[in-house]
Amino acid sequence: MRSEIIDDLVKFDALTPHWWKLWEQSSSATPFQSPAWLVPWWRAFAPGELATVAVWRGGDLVGLAPLYLEHGTAGSKLLPVGISLSDYLDILAVRDIEAAVVSTIAETICSVGWSQWILSDLPQNSAGLTIAHPGLTVERPVIHAACPVLAVAGDETLAGCVPARRRRQLRRARQAASRRGRLALASARGDHQNFLNQLIRLHHARWVGHGGGVLADPAVQHFHGLSLPLLDAHGLVRCWLLAIEGTTVAAYYGFHHRGRAYAYLGGLDPAYAEESPGAILIGHAIAESIREDAREFDFLRGQEAYKYGWGAVDRWTMRRIWTRS
Repeated sequence: MRSEIIDDLVKFDALTPHWWKLWEQSSSATPFQSPAWLVPWWRAFAPGELATVAVWRGGDLVGLAPLYLEHGTAGSKLLPVGISLSDYLDILAVRDIEAAVVSTIAETICSVGWSQWILSDLPQNSAGLTIAHPGLTVERPVIHAACPVLAVAGDETLAGCVPARRRRQLRRARQAASRRGRLALASARGDHQNFLNQLIRLHHARWVGHGGGVLADPAVQHFHGLSLPLLDAHGLVRCWLLAIEGTTVAAYYGFHHRGRAYAYLGGLDPAYAEESPGAILIGHAIAESIREDAREFDFLRGQEAYKYGWGAVDRWTMRRIWTRS
């Protein structure tokens, strides 16, 4: 195996076809570690100096640690590309040679000048948690964020996995919405800009007066404008719009990959809050995930009360920090 440091966007972007093949062979891969997510993230934000480690075996990319350097007065930190907007992050490695790949990544990254290496949002089965090197001092991993997860079962009635109380609330929400007018629930796949426009509008309406929400930042809007078409081209996107009597009142943006559905972002019109359009969309998304044979519906980071009403249970991601010995 040979390794290299990728330190500019042109080389980073050029990894894409190899990256997809590696992503498909990595046990902890999620949409958040795909090139459709992380290359646009770097294009939109580029908050430091790229220091990504690529590991090759012949012409095949067998390992990738998408990292960058953040320089400060206290020294340089090595951080994961995608930090903040990504709910799961990890090193990618081909399953059968994961240990050798991780060792090569650790050895290679020691050639870069940094004082602290921080990996956050690591799944509990992550390759990143296994990193060790004699030249590094490692802290014990600590829990980082709760991602409530619903184990899905049964059929699209949701009786096999969603508590009866929430199912009753969902029926009442649908009835209330129907009294306001004709319901139309449609997939927005393939209509990317219209979907994003509606999502941004409704997300802002939901969070106005409370900081505006994550989509208030133009750079975040730009990022999603770049990433959504790429994710959709690889069949990862699940997005729906709900209209009542011709007015779009809620949007749902999620993903589906390897038997897991992910609920990433949503927005709703507060004028229709009593009809619970957000809950109607989540119920639809869970039912669709069951039709697609998902095993889990992941509500992602955050311990908002509504997630537990659907029957979700916390699953924690981890954070680990390495320093020079």
